[in-house]
Amino acid sequence: MSARRIGVLAAAAVAVLAAVAAIAAACGSGAPAAETARPGSTLVSTLVDPDGDGFLQRGPGEPLRTRPELPAGRPGRTLATFGQLTDTHVRDEESPARVPFLDRLGAPFTSTFRPQEAESDQVLDAGVRSLDREHPQAVFVTGDITDSAQENELDQAIATLRGGRVDPDSGARGYDGVQQADSPDPFFYRPDVDAPRFPGLLARAERPFTATGLRAPWYPTVGNHDVLVQGEVPPTAAIERVATGNRLVDTLDPSLRPPRDEAGAAAATARLLAEHAASSGRRVPADPRRRHPGAAAIVDRLARAAGVTPAQAGRLDYAVDVGASVRAIVLDTVNRAGGSRGLLPPGELRWLRAELARAGSRWVLVFTHNPLESSAGGEAALRALDADPRVVAVVAGNRHRNTIEPRRAGGGGYWLIGTSSLADFPQQARMFRLRAASGGGVVLETWMVDQDGRGVAGPARELAYLDAQGGRPAGFAGRPQDRNVRLGIPAR
Repeated sequence: MSARRIGVLAAAAVAVLAAVAAIAAACGSGAPAAETARPGSTLVSTLVDPDGDGFLQRGPGEPLRTRPELPAGRPGRTLATFGQLTDTHVRDEESPARVPFLDRLGAPFTSTFRPQEAESDQVLDAGVRSLDREHPQAVFVTGDITDSAQENELDQAIATLRGGRVDPDSGARGYDGVQQADSPDPFFYRPDVDAPRFPGLLARAERPFTATGLRAPWYPTVGNHDVLVQGEVPPTAAIERVATGNRLVDTLDPSLRPPRDEAGAAAATARLLAEHAASSGRRVPADPRRRHPGAAAIVDRLARAAGVTPAQAGRLDYAVDVGASVRAIVLDTVNRAGGSRGLLPPGELRWLRAELARAGSRWVLVFTHNPLESSAGGEAALRALDADPRVVAVVAGNRHRNTIEPRRAGGGGYWLIGTSSLADFPQQARMFRLRAASGGGVVLETWMVDQDGRGVAGPARELAYLDAQGGRPAGFAGRPQDRNVRLGIPAR
């Protein structure tokens, strides 16, 4: 099988791809062993590739490591347990309002196509099942719940999180997209014919299924992909005509020269969707459910689904309790004008200060999509958190990477935590346990949770691992000290 056909794999992965192809041919392209291994907490076991052949297998767990930067006393009784899912990117991979052909250009377009993109609903369902086994009191879903702000994507995501019937298909029944076996573009991986082969994967991914649903209350954070087309640009009338129309662009016009900076990328995305589809797109079945409801309507849907009341109309800022000792503050960091960089408006900063005061003696955790340290207005928010001795952590998504860094302040400090996505490898959720510590502080224990690999979620993880732009070369799993750790919050 030609490695050129797996355009999503980098040159560095070609040798691995050859080994994978040989193994797939010898084994009749059966599902990898990792798909049938027991899922769950990475404290018990996790996925490894010890011989570098491109296949994952179950390996030993990663124990909790104590980070020394902010020392606290000995951990005691549990105050709260909660989970995090982030950057799930539930997507309508058949939608005309996508630009997968730009992925080959590299940054900032590297998330416009993934070889495992058709299985996003089932990967989220697999992550939910594994997180349910950890028995959290609450789950925070920190943004980019959907991929391109479409109504049908939001319907699918909410149904998967709640539990019940989920229909991933759009347009006519069956798959119509860039990964079809007869795709003429050598860039796109085709699971029916290209190595590693998964015959029938796309057909299985399009079938309706019954989602398990989260057993705990879940609390959403809005991300740029939830309210902006392709996570970059507000919907326009021209884009709506493309999204609900019957023309899909599935190959790159050599004359196109899109800008490489994000400021120009938003305008380029809007122009390509509005103009290029009409002139060079191929015909696909249309679907009115691909409409973009707009930011205000999406915020309202998410708030109602989670049973929360936003602090102001049109933005998803709110606070909830997790047990008697923990207050969670959820911030909306999406710039409605476009782009993926976070924005914290002055009014939101005032609201945050008021919420910190209302938290009283409870411990505080802040949940955002964009990390505050890389958001406009975020440094002012961090200074407000610096002044509060009860802040434990700011937990974010967006970067698709596991990161944990201390933020020292006022003789103590708190932690800035980033979590990898379900869209890219390692396709994990994160669990937290807050424990009282001797001396008056607390200890936050956190560990990763593998999605369970059942059904098409197994091949999706294998493909995510091989994807050159989101798999192992990207290092999104982070360092061991970014995953299963104990984090001290000293008394101040």
